[in-house]
Amino acid sequence: MGQPLSTTAGTAAPDARFDIGPVKYPKLFGRNTVPIAMSDGAVLTADILRPGDRSGPTAEPLPAIINFTAYNKMLNRHGMRFHTVLRRLAARLEPSDRTRMTARDVLRTPAGGVLEPFAINRTAVSRGYVGLMVDVRGTGSSTGTWDFFSPREQRDYLEVVRWVREQPWCNGDVAVQGLSYGAIAALLTAGQQAEGVKACFAIEAGENPVRELGLTGGVPTPGIIVWMLAVNGGKWLPAWPGLLRAGIAGKFLRDRTIGSTGWLGRALRLAFTADHEDGYLNPMWAARLCKYEDITVPTWIHGGWHDVYNRSNFRLYDRIPVSGGPKQVLVDDSYHLTPGSGFGDAGNPQALDELQCAFFDKWVKGIDNGIDGYGPITVRRQGDGVWVRRDSFPDPAARVRRLYLTGESTGTAAHSAGDAGLAESPVDVEYRMPLPAVRGSAASNNTAVMSMGVSLLFGRAFGNDDRRNEAAAVTFTSDPFAADTVLTGPMNLHLRAEADGTDAFWAVTVCAVHPDGASVPLTRGALLSSLRATDPGQSDYVDGELLFPMHTLTADSAAPLTPGVPFDIDIEINPTEALLRAGHRLRVSVSRSSFPRHFIAPWKKRQIRGQAIVLDPAHPSYLSLLTAQK
Repeated sequence: MGQPLSTTAGTAAPDARFDIGPVKYPKLFGRNTVPIAMSDGAVLTADILRPGDRSGPTAEPLPAIINFTAYNKMLNRHGMRFHTVLRRLAARLEPSDRTRMTARDVLRTPAGGVLEPFAINRTAVSRGYVGLMVDVRGTGSSTGTWDFFSPREQRDYLEVVRWVREQPWCNGDVAVQGLSYGAIAALLTAGQQAEGVKACFAIEAGENPVRELGLTGGVPTPGIIVWMLAVNGGKWLPAWPGLLRAGIAGKFLRDRTIGSTGWLGRALRLAFTADHEDGYLNPMWAARLCKYEDITVPTWIHGGWHDVYNRSNFRLYDRIPVSGGPKQVLVDDSYHLTPGSGFGDAGNPQALDELQCAFFDKWVKGIDNGIDGYGPITVRRQGDGVWVRRDSFPDPAARVRRLYLTGESTGTAAHSAGDAGLAESPVDVEYRMPLPAVRGSAASNNTAVMSMGVSLLFGRAFGNDDRRNEAAAVTFTSDPFAADTVLTGPMNLHLRAEADGTDAFWAVTVCAVHPDGASVPLTRGALLSSLRATDPGQSDYVDGELLFPMHTLTADSAAPLTPGVPFDIDIEINPTEALLRAGHRLRVSVSRSSFPRHFIAPWKKRQIRGQAIVLDPAHPSYLSLLTAQK
């Protein structure tokens, strides 16, 4: 306590600018729907962008940047025509006072340069790279059947890299990059140690996408169905001229007809079938995960505190065995559709497309531009919007702290279903706090997370003030903090609980309560009670205190509740870094649902009846966290 919040790290400030040089090639030349044959007969297609001048593409072999996508590269290609216009229009909006992402920041996102690395980074191509965007099998204009991140798809990544390196326009050096799906594919490629891959730039990737998004807290996410619909819709909108030119139009139609429903039908069965085997973590899901410990190339991890994968950022960083400098992690207060908002503005990091170009310049081309002195950990702190740089996370100055749940009313949450306290000492009398069996409001941070930031356009309540949603929750609120305090790292909510059924679901939001009463969400967690078993060897402890419980989420570890018998449960709360000003309070909101973030199927709802938090002096309930004085 009282130590500085930042330790000595790199020499470059968070708002440093790294030289990427002038445009070297004034013109860009595209070839679309280029066929790449796979070893099993499937044909993937790529859009290729090469630099050159008025005489045509340069004959000089250059490094290549590959982006794998499931979102139909043709749509991205057409969208690229508007990137410059969108970027200029977004830049005309005045920057906000960025202590919290607002509607204006959502609209300003294109100005930060994210549209380039989402598709093909033309900023980099014009400075001496070849850019490729490849439809993964079964999507866009590629043949085959879509089976996301399967071993066969992972093999495709290696075969595409090999094909690229054999082309006369490639000098044999390759970088992989992407956003969301493309970021996970990039990490999977690097984890297979693909020959020739020199660097990886992953924006909003999931360490374990099924654990974090598909089965968050042990229950399905409704957004997965929307995602499946989007990917399946996009696979019926191919680039027909390219397919005909390549002679694979017939194969494309046959493959689409055979695999017309694929994962969409499977996802619906998973959601509505009782105890479906894929509703738990299992070897099939494990086969789709990256071997992060095998990544040996420089890797940039870019994430957001309110991204659907915000649990992943530091787990990815810790698991990749590369030193700081070549390995970077940058976390903003962004959502899944808003990375890089404000980048390029004074006081903020360099524009995202330029950061990526500079990172590749250093680790692919060997240009000494100083970016290895960045970070290696750079975060925008919630609460004051200040960029913090250090060499480890959580803040090494922080110390373990417990805040106990109490039954005493604080007078700060009359709007909630139950106004209770959060204190330094446990209760000395027993309370029972029932959770209401009502659905929370659509005006919530859960909606903001699942809309990927879009709902912020509808106002403060749709992401930055959870009071309307707290009407369906029991809230536990602390006294005002006496001094500015920083929360850093993951948290664990340990509950003594009771249920009338054989299962119970817990949705938790941690908020900063401002003097005006606003309940500003900082982070969140959720868990199905029957999947409360943890793996101590994979969980994180600090000074003996459990701070990050790793739940096994497997079928053989599921343990139904005994109705009416109290039990203990630890709920992991995703990592964050936030400043609570003196006079502000901390709030833990607990409810039985968090739609649209989680979906509890009808068969599971029948197992969930009345549930309550039991505040028992002999079995205290508490929030474990790390804090430091500012």
